Amino acid sequence: MKDTAASTVPGPSSRTWDAVVVGAGHNGLVAASYLARSGLDVLVVEKNEWIGGAAVSRELHPGVTYSNCSYVFSLFRPEIMRDLDLPAHGLQVLPYESGAVFKRDGGYVAMYRDHEATRREFARHSPRDAESYDRYSRDIMRYCRFIRPLLMRTPPDPASFKLRDMSEMAYLARHFLALGSEDAAEMVRFWTMSISDFLDEYFENEAIKSYLAVSSIIGTALGPMSPGTAYVLLHHYMGDVDGNIGAWGYARGGMGAVTKALASSFLAAGGTIRENAPVARIKVREGRAEGVVLEDGEEIRARRVISSMDVKRTFLGCMDPSDVPAPFLEKVRNFKSRGSSGKLNIALDGVPEFTALPEGSPCIQGDLHFTDTLERMERAYDEWKIGRWSSDPFQDTMIPTLTDPTMAPPGQHFMSCFVQYCPPRLEGGREWTENDRDAFGKAVLDQIEDYAPGFKNRVLHVEVRTPRELEAEVGLTDGNIFQGELTFDQLLFNRPVPGYAQYRGPVDELWMCGSSTHPGGGVMGAPGRNAAAEILRGMKAGTTKKTEMRDAYPVI
Repeated sequence: MKDTAASTVPGPSSRTWDAVVVGAGHNGLVAASYLARSGLDVLVVEKNEWIGGAAVSRELHPGVTYSNCSYVFSLFRPEIMRDLDLPAHGLQVLPYESGAVFKRDGGYVAMYRDHEATRREFARHSPRDAESYDRYSRDIMRYCRFIRPLLMRTPPDPASFKLRDMSEMAYLARHFLALGSEDAAEMVRFWTMSISDFLDEYFENEAIKSYLAVSSIIGTALGPMSPGTAYVLLHHYMGDVDGNIGAWGYARGGMGAVTKALASSFLAAGGTIRENAPVARIKVREGRAEGVVLEDGEEIRARRVISSMDVKRTFLGCMDPSDVPAPFLEKVRNFKSRGSSGKLNIALDGVPEFTALPEGSPCIQGDLHFTDTLERMERAYDEWKIGRWSSDPFQDTMIPTLTDPTMAPPGQHFMSCFVQYCPPRLEGGREWTENDRDAFGKAVLDQIEDYAPGFKNRVLHVEVRTPRELEAEVGLTDGNIFQGELTFDQLLFNRPVPGYAQYRGPVDELWMCGSSTHPGGGVMGAPGRNAAAEILRGMKAGTTKKTEMRDAYPVI
Protein backbone atom coordinates (compact mmCIF):
# COMPACT_ATOMS: atom_id res chain seq x y z
CA MET A 1 0.00 0.00 0.00
CA LYS A 2 1.33 3.45 -0.89
CA ASP A 3 1.54 6.12 1.79
CA THR A 4 1.00 8.98 -0.66
CA ALA A 5 -1.01 9.42 -3.78
CA ALA A 6 1.98 10.95 -5.55
CA SER A 7 2.60 9.37 -8.92
CA THR A 8 6.11 8.31 -9.84
CA VAL A 9 7.49 8.92 -13.30
CA PRO A 10 10.83 7.33 -14.10
CA GLY A 11 12.96 9.51 -16.33
CA PRO A 12 14.68 8.18 -19.42
CA SER A 13 17.96 6.39 -18.81
CA SER A 14 19.85 9.07 -20.76
CA ARG A 15 18.74 11.82 -18.38
CA THR A 16 21.18 13.38 -15.92
CA TRP A 17 19.54 14.77 -12.77
CA ASP A 18 20.93 17.68 -10.79
CA ALA A 19 20.54 15.56 -7.67
CA VAL A 20 19.35 12.10 -6.72
CA VAL A 21 18.28 11.62 -3.10
CA VAL A 22 18.45 8.06 -1.77
CA GLY A 23 15.55 7.33 0.56
CA ALA A 24 12.12 8.98 0.86
CA GLY A 25 12.19 9.31 4.64
CA HIS A 26 11.46 12.69 6.18
CA ASN A 27 15.06 13.97 5.99
CA GLY A 28 15.46 12.87 2.39
CA LEU A 29 12.22 14.62 1.44
CA VAL A 30 13.18 17.77 3.36
CA ALA A 31 16.53 18.01 1.56
CA ALA A 32 14.91 17.25 -1.80
CA SER A 33 12.21 19.89 -1.27
CA TYR A 34 14.70 22.65 -0.51
CA LEU A 35 16.80 21.71 -3.54
CA ALA A 36 13.79 21.56 -5.85
CA ARG A 37 12.53 24.92 -4.59
CA SER A 38 15.93 26.36 -5.45
CA GLY A 39 15.59 25.33 -9.07
CA LEU A 40 17.34 21.95 -9.18
CA ASP A 41 16.00 18.95 -11.05
CA VAL A 42 15.71 16.39 -8.22
CA LEU A 43 14.83 12.71 -8.14
CA VAL A 44 14.09 10.80 -4.92
CA VAL A 45 14.47 7.01 -5.09
CA GLU A 46 12.83 4.82 -2.43
CA LYS A 47 13.28 1.09 -1.97
CA ASN A 48 9.76 0.42 -0.64
CA GLU A 49 6.49 0.71 -2.49
CA TRP A 50 5.52 3.48 -0.08
CA ILE A 51 7.30 6.62 1.02
CA GLY A 52 8.07 7.86 4.51
CA GLY A 53 10.92 5.78 5.93
CA ALA A 54 10.12 5.54 9.64
CA ALA A 55 7.41 8.24 9.43
CA VAL A 56 4.64 6.20 7.82
CA SER A 57 0.93 5.53 8.16
CA ARG A 58 -0.16 2.08 7.04
CA GLU A 59 -3.45 0.22 7.12
CA LEU A 60 -2.44 -3.24 8.29
CA HIS A 61 -5.87 -4.10 9.71
CA PRO A 62 -9.05 -3.16 7.81
CA GLY A 63 -9.96 0.45 8.51
CA VAL A 64 -7.27 1.03 11.15
CA THR A 65 -4.32 3.29 10.35
CA TYR A 66 -1.08 2.47 12.14
CA SER A 67 1.82 4.82 12.81
CA ASN A 68 3.90 1.70 12.74
CA CYS A 69 7.35 3.25 13.41
CA SER A 70 7.58 6.83 14.73
CA TYR A 71 4.39 7.72 16.53
CA VAL A 72 4.44 11.23 18.05
CA PHE A 73 5.19 14.72 16.74
CA SER A 74 7.22 17.48 18.41
CA LEU A 75 10.84 17.62 17.24
CA PHE A 76 10.08 18.71 13.66
CA ARG A 77 11.50 22.17 13.17
CA PRO A 78 8.84 24.90 12.79
CA GLU A 79 11.16 26.79 10.41
CA ILE A 80 10.92 23.87 7.97
CA MET A 81 7.15 23.70 8.32
CA ARG A 82 6.98 27.37 7.32
CA ASP A 83 9.56 27.19 4.53
CA LEU A 84 7.92 24.21 2.84
CA ASP A 85 4.36 25.36 3.64
CA LEU A 86 3.45 21.98 5.08
CA PRO A 87 0.09 22.97 6.61
CA ALA A 88 -1.06 23.98 3.10
CA HIS A 89 -0.09 20.47 2.01
CA GLY A 90 -2.31 18.87 4.63
CA LEU A 91 -0.22 18.57 7.80
CA GLN A 92 -2.18 19.11 11.00
CA VAL A 93 -0.83 18.52 14.51
CA LEU A 94 -3.10 17.70 17.44
CA PRO A 95 -1.49 18.28 20.86
CA TYR A 96 -2.22 15.91 23.68
CA GLU A 97 -2.53 17.23 27.18
CA SER A 98 -1.47 14.57 29.65
CA GLY A 99 -0.13 11.14 30.51
CA ALA A 100 0.46 8.86 33.47
CA VAL A 101 2.72 6.27 35.02
CA PHE A 102 0.91 3.40 36.75
CA LYS A 103 2.27 2.20 40.07
CA ARG A 104 2.48 -1.39 41.15
CA ASP A 105 0.45 -0.56 44.27
CA GLY A 106 -2.53 0.37 42.07
CA GLY A 107 -2.04 4.13 42.07
CA TYR A 108 -0.80 6.47 39.37
CA VAL A 109 1.06 9.73 38.86
CA ALA A 110 -0.31 12.03 36.17
CA MET A 111 1.57 14.51 34.04
CA TYR A 112 -0.13 17.45 32.32
CA ARG A 113 0.83 19.91 29.62
CA ASP A 114 -0.18 22.66 32.06
CA HIS A 115 2.71 23.29 34.45
CA GLU A 116 0.55 24.21 37.45
CA ALA A 117 -1.67 21.16 37.02
CA THR A 118 1.42 18.93 37.07
CA ARG A 119 2.76 20.75 40.10
CA ARG A 120 -0.50 20.09 41.99
CA GLU A 121 -0.37 16.42 40.96
CA PHE A 122 3.19 16.11 42.24
CA ALA A 123 2.10 17.67 45.54
CA ARG A 124 -0.37 14.81 45.93
CA HIS A 125 2.62 12.44 46.10
CA SER A 126 5.39 14.63 47.49
CA PRO A 127 5.15 18.30 48.57
CA ARG A 128 8.94 18.51 48.22
CA ASP A 129 8.79 17.30 44.61
CA ALA A 130 6.11 19.85 43.79
CA GLU A 131 8.44 22.60 44.97
CA SER A 132 11.36 21.11 43.06
CA TYR A 133 9.36 20.92 39.83
CA ASP A 134 9.67 24.68 39.26
CA ARG A 135 13.45 24.50 39.61
CA TYR A 136 13.67 21.41 37.38
CA SER A 137 11.57 23.02 34.64
CA ARG A 138 13.61 26.22 34.78
CA ASP A 139 16.90 24.36 34.47
CA ILE A 140 15.72 22.14 31.60
CA MET A 141 14.43 25.16 29.66
CA ARG A 142 17.78 26.92 30.17
CA TYR A 143 19.60 23.95 28.66
CA CYS A 144 17.07 23.83 25.79
CA ARG A 145 17.60 27.51 25.02
CA PHE A 146 21.31 26.84 24.70
CA ILE A 147 20.96 23.86 22.35
CA ARG A 148 18.05 24.93 20.11
CA PRO A 149 19.98 27.60 18.13
CA LEU A 150 22.60 24.96 17.23
CA LEU A 151 20.13 22.57 15.59
CA MET A 152 19.94 24.45 12.29
CA ARG A 153 23.65 25.30 12.06
CA THR A 154 26.32 23.25 10.34
CA PRO A 155 28.89 22.07 12.90
CA PRO A 156 32.37 23.53 12.50
CA ASP A 157 35.44 21.38 11.98
CA PRO A 158 37.58 22.19 15.04
CA ALA A 159 40.70 20.97 13.24
CA SER A 160 40.16 23.30 10.26
CA PHE A 161 41.74 26.70 9.75
CA LYS A 162 39.15 27.78 7.19
CA LEU A 163 37.64 31.16 7.97
CA ARG A 164 34.12 29.77 8.16
CA ASP A 165 35.08 27.01 10.62
CA MET A 166 37.04 29.40 12.82
CA SER A 167 34.11 31.83 12.76
CA GLU A 168 31.69 29.09 13.79
CA MET A 169 33.99 27.92 16.57
CA ALA A 170 34.09 31.52 17.80
CA TYR A 171 30.27 31.60 17.71
CA LEU A 172 30.09 28.42 19.80
CA ALA A 173 32.57 29.87 22.29
CA ARG A 174 30.60 33.11 22.63
CA HIS A 175 27.34 31.22 22.92
CA PHE A 176 28.79 29.02 25.67
CA LEU A 177 30.53 31.82 27.60
CA ALA A 178 27.32 33.87 27.56
CA LEU A 179 25.95 31.35 30.06
CA GLY A 180 28.31 32.59 32.72
CA SER A 181 30.85 30.47 34.55
CA GLU A 182 28.42 28.82 36.97
CA ASP A 183 25.80 27.89 34.38
CA ALA A 184 28.48 26.79 31.91
CA ALA A 185 29.92 24.39 34.48
CA GLU A 186 26.43 23.05 35.22
CA MET A 187 25.79 22.58 31.50
CA VAL A 188 28.92 20.46 31.02
CA ARG A 189 28.04 18.47 34.10
CA PHE A 190 24.50 17.90 32.82
CA TRP A 191 25.72 16.62 29.44
CA THR A 192 27.77 13.90 31.10
CA MET A 193 25.38 12.84 33.89
CA SER A 194 23.06 9.88 34.09
CA ILE A 195 19.39 10.81 34.20
CA SER A 196 19.14 8.91 37.48
CA ASP A 197 21.74 11.13 39.17
CA PHE A 198 20.26 14.26 37.62
CA LEU A 199 16.71 13.56 38.81
CA ASP A 200 17.92 12.57 42.28
CA GLU A 201 18.99 16.19 42.73
CA TYR A 202 15.37 17.35 42.34
CA PHE A 203 12.93 14.61 43.27
CA GLU A 204 12.34 11.88 45.85
CA ASN A 205 9.26 10.08 44.52
CA GLU A 206 10.26 7.08 42.40
CA ALA A 207 7.23 7.16 40.12
CA ILE A 208 7.78 10.85 39.34
CA LYS A 209 11.42 10.17 38.54
CA SER A 210 10.57 7.21 36.33
CA TYR A 211 8.08 9.27 34.31
CA LEU A 212 10.53 12.13 33.80
CA ALA A 213 13.32 9.71 32.86
CA VAL A 214 11.40 8.28 29.90
CA SER A 215 12.82 10.65 27.27
CA SER A 216 16.37 9.83 28.37
CA ILE A 217 16.18 6.19 27.27
CA ILE A 218 13.85 6.27 24.24
CA GLY A 219 15.76 4.71 21.35
CA THR A 220 18.98 4.60 23.37
CA ALA A 221 21.18 1.60 24.16
CA LEU A 222 21.71 2.91 27.67
CA GLY A 223 19.93 2.56 30.98
CA PRO A 224 18.81 5.40 33.26
CA MET A 225 21.93 4.94 35.39
CA SER A 226 24.30 5.25 32.39
CA PRO A 227 26.31 8.48 32.06
CA GLY A 228 25.12 10.64 29.16
CA THR A 229 21.43 9.84 29.41
CA ALA A 230 20.61 13.29 30.79
CA TYR A 231 21.48 14.78 27.38
CA VAL A 232 19.22 12.30 25.58
CA LEU A 233 16.34 13.65 27.68
CA LEU A 234 17.20 17.15 26.50
CA HIS A 235 17.22 16.01 22.85
CA HIS A 236 13.57 15.01 23.22
CA TYR A 237 12.63 18.28 24.93
CA MET A 238 13.85 20.56 22.13
CA GLY A 239 10.71 20.35 20.01
CA ASP A 240 7.45 22.21 20.37
CA VAL A 241 3.79 22.07 19.38
CA ASP A 242 2.00 25.38 18.78
CA GLY A 243 4.93 27.21 20.35
CA ASN A 244 4.92 25.16 23.56
CA ILE A 245 8.49 23.96 24.02
CA GLY A 246 8.71 20.32 25.04
CA ALA A 247 5.07 19.61 24.13
CA TRP A 248 4.05 16.62 22.01
CA GLY A 249 1.18 15.83 19.70
CA TYR A 250 -0.18 13.53 17.01
CA ALA A 251 -0.07 14.18 13.28
CA ARG A 252 -3.65 13.85 12.07
CA GLY A 253 -3.86 10.66 10.05
CA GLY A 254 -0.72 9.21 11.64
CA MET A 255 2.94 10.05 11.23
CA GLY A 256 2.73 9.32 7.51
CA ALA A 257 0.91 12.65 7.27
CA VAL A 258 4.28 14.35 7.84
CA THR A 259 6.01 12.67 4.90
CA LYS A 260 2.87 12.86 2.77
CA ALA A 261 2.90 16.66 3.20
CA LEU A 262 6.63 16.76 2.47
CA ALA A 263 6.13 14.70 -0.69
CA SER A 264 3.32 17.00 -1.79
CA SER A 265 5.51 20.06 -1.23
CA PHE A 266 8.36 18.43 -3.14
CA LEU A 267 6.17 17.44 -6.09
CA ALA A 268 4.67 20.93 -6.21
CA ALA A 269 8.21 22.28 -6.58
CA GLY A 270 8.75 20.07 -9.63
CA GLY A 271 10.45 17.09 -7.99
CA THR A 272 10.07 13.42 -8.93
CA ILE A 273 9.71 10.36 -6.67
CA ARG A 274 10.36 6.77 -7.69
CA GLU A 275 9.17 4.02 -5.39
CA ASN A 276 10.22 0.35 -5.68
CA ALA A 277 13.69 1.59 -6.61
CA PRO A 278 16.21 0.08 -4.14
CA VAL A 279 19.76 1.33 -4.58
CA ALA A 280 22.46 -1.32 -4.83
CA ARG A 281 25.44 0.96 -5.33
CA ILE A 282 26.44 4.61 -5.39
CA LYS A 283 28.43 5.06 -8.56
CA VAL A 284 31.78 6.88 -8.31
CA ARG A 285 34.13 7.85 -11.11
CA GLU A 286 37.51 9.53 -10.58
CA GLY A 287 36.67 10.46 -7.01
CA ARG A 288 33.27 11.97 -7.79
CA ALA A 289 29.75 10.60 -7.26
CA GLU A 290 27.87 10.51 -10.53
CA GLY A 291 24.68 8.62 -9.75
CA VAL A 292 23.30 5.36 -8.41
CA VAL A 293 22.79 1.83 -9.66
CA LEU A 294 19.50 0.17 -8.70
CA GLU A 295 19.22 -3.47 -7.69
CA ASP A 296 17.76 -4.34 -11.09
CA GLY A 297 20.86 -2.93 -12.77
CA GLU A 298 19.39 0.37 -13.95
CA GLU A 299 21.83 3.29 -13.75
CA ILE A 300 20.59 6.75 -12.79
CA ARG A 301 22.99 9.57 -13.56
CA ALA A 302 23.17 12.66 -11.37
CA ARG A 303 25.52 15.55 -10.70
CA ARG A 304 25.34 14.84 -7.00
CA VAL A 305 24.09 12.06 -4.73
CA ILE A 306 22.48 12.75 -1.34
CA SER A 307 22.01 9.78 0.97
CA SER A 308 19.37 9.85 3.69
CA MET A 309 20.35 6.31 4.68
CA ASP A 310 22.34 5.85 7.86
CA VAL A 311 26.09 6.20 7.61
CA LYS A 312 26.76 2.46 7.84
CA ARG A 313 24.23 1.52 5.19
CA THR A 314 25.57 4.26 2.92
CA PHE A 315 29.29 3.56 3.09
CA LEU A 316 29.49 -0.10 4.12
CA GLY A 317 26.51 -1.32 2.15
CA CYS A 318 26.20 0.80 -0.97
CA MET A 319 29.75 1.77 -1.92
CA ASP A 320 32.77 0.03 -3.34
CA PRO A 321 35.40 0.07 -0.54
CA SER A 322 38.02 1.12 -3.07
CA ASP A 323 36.13 4.41 -3.57
CA VAL A 324 36.34 5.40 0.10
CA PRO A 325 39.44 6.08 2.26
CA ALA A 326 40.18 3.12 4.52
CA PRO A 327 40.52 5.26 7.71
CA PHE A 328 37.08 6.73 7.06
CA LEU A 329 35.55 3.26 6.65
CA GLU A 330 37.11 2.14 9.91
CA LYS A 331 35.51 5.08 11.73
CA VAL A 332 32.16 4.25 10.15
CA ARG A 333 32.46 0.65 11.38
CA ASN A 334 33.09 1.99 14.89
CA PHE A 335 30.07 4.31 14.79
CA LYS A 336 27.65 3.04 17.45
CA SER A 337 24.21 2.16 16.13
CA ARG A 338 23.03 -0.53 18.53
CA GLY A 339 19.29 -1.08 18.36
CA SER A 340 17.41 -1.14 21.65
CA SER A 341 13.77 -0.73 20.71
CA GLY A 342 10.78 -2.74 19.59
CA LYS A 343 7.24 -1.74 18.74
CA LEU A 344 3.78 -3.23 18.92
CA ASN A 345 0.94 -1.74 16.88
CA ILE A 346 -2.46 -2.96 18.00
CA ALA A 347 -5.99 -2.67 16.65
CA LEU A 348 -8.63 -2.73 19.42
CA ASP A 349 -12.41 -3.07 19.44
CA GLY A 350 -12.72 -0.64 22.35
CA VAL A 351 -10.83 1.44 24.89
CA PRO A 352 -8.86 -0.55 27.51
CA GLU A 353 -9.93 0.01 31.09
CA PHE A 354 -6.89 0.79 33.22
CA THR A 355 -7.84 0.06 36.80
CA ALA A 356 -5.68 2.86 38.24
CA LEU A 357 -7.28 5.67 36.23
CA PRO A 358 -10.50 7.29 37.41
CA GLU A 359 -13.33 7.30 34.88
CA GLY A 360 -13.03 10.19 32.45
CA SER A 361 -9.36 10.89 33.20
CA PRO A 362 -7.70 12.82 30.34
CA CYS A 363 -4.48 10.90 31.01
CA ILE A 364 -5.62 8.03 28.80
CA GLN A 365 -5.25 10.31 25.77
CA GLY A 366 -1.51 10.73 26.36
CA ASP A 367 1.52 8.56 27.06
CA LEU A 368 1.00 5.71 29.51
CA HIS A 369 3.86 3.92 31.31
CA PHE A 370 3.98 0.81 33.46
CA THR A 371 7.51 1.18 34.90
CA ASP A 372 7.25 3.05 38.19
CA THR A 373 10.87 3.03 39.40
CA LEU A 374 14.26 3.70 37.86
CA GLU A 375 15.41 0.38 39.30
CA ARG A 376 12.86 -1.50 37.20
CA MET A 377 13.96 0.48 34.16
CA GLU A 378 17.60 -0.35 34.80
CA ARG A 379 16.84 -4.05 35.26
CA ALA A 380 15.08 -4.05 31.89
CA TYR A 381 18.30 -2.63 30.42
CA ASP A 382 20.36 -5.32 32.18
CA GLU A 383 18.53 -8.00 30.21
CA TRP A 384 19.23 -6.18 26.93
CA LYS A 385 22.95 -6.20 27.71
CA ILE A 386 23.04 -9.99 27.69
CA GLY A 387 20.95 -10.30 24.54
CA ARG A 388 17.46 -10.78 25.96
CA TRP A 389 14.30 -8.78 25.46
CA SER A 390 13.12 -7.32 28.74
CA SER A 391 10.77 -9.60 30.64
CA ASP A 392 9.44 -6.53 32.51
CA PRO A 393 9.79 -4.03 29.67
CA PHE A 394 9.47 -0.29 29.68
CA GLN A 395 6.61 0.85 27.46
CA ASP A 396 5.59 4.20 26.05
CA THR A 397 1.99 3.35 25.25
CA MET A 398 -0.53 5.61 23.51
CA ILE A 399 -4.00 5.45 21.98
CA PRO A 400 -3.88 8.18 19.29
CA THR A 401 -7.43 7.48 18.11
CA LEU A 402 -8.80 9.04 21.31
CA THR A 403 -7.48 12.33 19.94
CA ASP A 404 -7.59 11.60 16.20
CA PRO A 405 -10.63 9.43 15.42
CA THR A 406 -9.83 9.51 11.68
CA MET A 407 -7.38 6.61 12.21
CA ALA A 408 -9.99 3.92 12.98
CA PRO A 409 -13.69 3.08 12.40
CA PRO A 410 -16.18 4.14 15.08
CA GLY A 411 -15.74 2.03 18.21
CA GLN A 412 -12.29 0.80 17.21
CA HIS A 413 -8.89 2.16 18.23
CA PHE A 414 -5.21 2.08 17.40
CA MET A 415 -2.74 1.54 20.24
CA SER A 416 0.98 2.24 19.81
CA CYS A 417 3.43 0.53 22.18
CA PHE A 418 7.06 1.62 21.97
CA VAL A 419 9.17 -0.86 23.95
CA GLN A 420 12.58 -0.84 25.59
CA TYR A 421 14.60 -2.99 25.63
CA CYS A 422 14.85 -5.18 22.57
CA PRO A 423 18.30 -6.27 21.32
CA PRO A 424 19.28 -6.42 17.64
CA ARG A 425 20.61 -9.95 18.19
CA LEU A 426 19.82 -12.41 20.92
CA GLU A 427 22.00 -14.11 23.50
CA GLY A 428 25.06 -15.72 21.91
CA GLY A 429 24.70 -13.59 18.77
CA ARG A 430 21.66 -15.54 17.63
CA GLU A 431 19.37 -13.97 15.02
CA TRP A 432 15.70 -13.39 15.77
CA THR A 433 13.16 -16.05 14.75
CA GLU A 434 9.40 -15.78 14.34
CA ASN A 435 8.96 -17.61 17.66
CA ASP A 436 11.26 -15.12 19.39
CA ARG A 437 9.32 -12.22 17.94
CA ASP A 438 6.02 -13.70 19.12
CA ALA A 439 7.40 -14.31 22.63
CA PHE A 440 8.59 -10.69 22.79
CA GLY A 441 5.12 -9.52 21.76
CA LYS A 442 3.51 -11.72 24.39
CA ALA A 443 5.68 -10.17 27.14
CA VAL A 444 4.43 -6.73 26.12
CA LEU A 445 0.77 -7.75 25.92
CA ASP A 446 0.98 -9.54 29.28
CA GLN A 447 2.29 -6.39 30.92
CA ILE A 448 -0.60 -4.30 29.59
CA GLU A 449 -3.07 -6.96 30.75
CA ASP A 450 -1.69 -6.64 34.29
CA TYR A 451 -2.77 -2.99 34.40
CA ALA A 452 -5.91 -3.28 32.23
CA PRO A 453 -7.61 -6.65 32.91
CA GLY A 454 -9.54 -7.84 29.86
CA PHE A 455 -7.30 -5.89 27.49
CA LYS A 456 -6.35 -8.97 25.47
CA ASN A 457 -10.01 -9.68 24.72
CA ARG A 458 -10.20 -6.35 22.89
CA VAL A 459 -7.28 -7.08 20.57
CA LEU A 460 -8.21 -7.42 16.89
CA HIS A 461 -4.74 -7.44 15.36
CA VAL A 462 -1.13 -7.02 16.49
CA GLU A 463 1.95 -6.07 14.50
CA VAL A 464 5.15 -6.92 16.39
CA ARG A 465 8.36 -5.20 15.30
CA THR A 466 11.82 -6.01 16.62
CA PRO A 467 15.10 -4.47 15.42
CA ARG A 468 15.10 -7.18 12.75
CA GLU A 469 11.92 -5.79 11.16
CA LEU A 470 13.08 -2.18 11.54
CA GLU A 471 16.30 -2.95 9.68
CA ALA A 472 14.70 -5.06 6.95
CA GLU A 473 11.81 -2.71 6.19
CA VAL A 474 13.03 0.78 7.07
CA GLY A 475 16.76 0.23 6.51
CA LEU A 476 17.84 1.19 10.03
CA THR A 477 21.10 -0.60 10.85
CA ASP A 478 20.48 -2.89 13.85
CA GLY A 479 17.09 -1.22 14.19
CA ASN A 480 18.55 1.95 15.73
CA ILE A 481 15.78 4.51 15.40
CA PHE A 482 18.17 7.49 15.54
CA GLN A 483 20.54 6.13 12.83
CA GLY A 484 23.23 6.14 15.50
CA GLU A 485 23.32 6.62 19.24
CA LEU A 486 23.09 10.08 20.77
CA THR A 487 26.06 9.73 23.07
CA PHE A 488 28.36 12.67 23.71
CA ASP A 489 31.11 11.20 21.51
CA GLN A 490 28.67 11.10 18.55
CA LEU A 491 27.28 14.63 18.65
CA LEU A 492 27.94 17.94 16.90
CA PHE A 493 31.27 17.85 14.98
CA ASN A 494 31.76 14.16 15.84
CA ARG A 495 28.54 13.11 14.07
CA PRO A 496 28.88 10.81 12.22
CA VAL A 497 32.68 10.92 11.87
CA PRO A 498 35.16 13.63 12.92
CA GLY A 499 36.10 15.68 9.88
CA TYR A 500 32.89 14.75 8.03
CA ALA A 501 30.21 16.45 10.12
CA GLN A 502 29.33 19.03 7.45
CA TYR A 503 27.10 16.67 5.45
CA ARG A 504 29.83 15.99 2.86
CA GLY A 505 31.10 12.48 2.26
CA PRO A 506 34.72 11.57 1.48
CA VAL A 507 33.83 11.57 -2.24
CA ASP A 508 33.13 14.74 -4.24
CA GLU A 509 29.41 15.49 -4.61
CA LEU A 510 28.40 12.73 -2.23
CA TRP A 511 26.32 14.15 0.61
CA MET A 512 24.66 12.84 3.77
CA CYS A 513 21.32 14.13 5.05
CA GLY A 514 20.04 11.40 7.39
CA SER A 515 19.83 11.26 11.17
CA SER A 516 23.39 9.92 11.37
CA THR A 517 24.38 13.58 10.86
CA HIS A 518 23.97 16.60 13.13
CA PRO A 519 21.78 17.19 15.09
CA GLY A 520 20.66 13.56 15.22
CA GLY A 521 17.52 11.48 15.22
CA GLY A 522 13.82 11.88 15.66
CA VAL A 523 11.35 13.28 13.14
CA MET A 524 13.13 16.64 13.16
CA GLY A 525 14.04 17.45 9.56
CA ALA A 526 17.07 19.53 10.57
CA PRO A 527 19.67 17.16 9.02
CA GLY A 528 17.85 17.33 5.68
CA ARG A 529 17.53 21.10 5.75
CA ASN A 530 21.14 21.63 6.85
CA ALA A 531 22.46 19.32 4.14
CA ALA A 532 20.49 21.17 1.46
CA ALA A 533 21.87 24.46 2.75
CA GLU A 534 25.44 23.18 2.43
CA ILE A 535 24.83 21.93 -1.12
CA LEU A 536 23.30 25.23 -2.21
CA ARG A 537 25.98 27.24 -0.43
CA GLY A 538 28.63 25.37 -2.39
CA MET A 539 26.78 26.00 -5.65
CA LYS A 540 26.51 29.69 -4.90
CA ALA A 541 30.22 29.85 -4.12
CA GLY A 542 30.96 28.37 -7.53
CA THR A 543 32.18 24.91 -6.54
CA THR A 544 29.28 23.64 -8.64
CA LYS A 545 27.28 25.67 -11.16
CA LYS A 546 23.68 25.68 -12.34
CA THR A 547 22.63 28.76 -14.26
CA GLU A 548 18.93 28.19 -13.59
CA MET A 549 19.39 28.12 -9.81
CA ARG A 550 17.47 30.82 -8.02
CA ASP A 551 19.40 33.43 -6.14
CA ALA A 552 20.91 32.36 -2.82
CA TYR A 553 18.55 29.53 -1.92
CA PRO A 554 15.68 31.85 -0.94
CA VAL A 555 13.89 29.52 1.46
CA ILE A 556 16.93 28.70 3.58
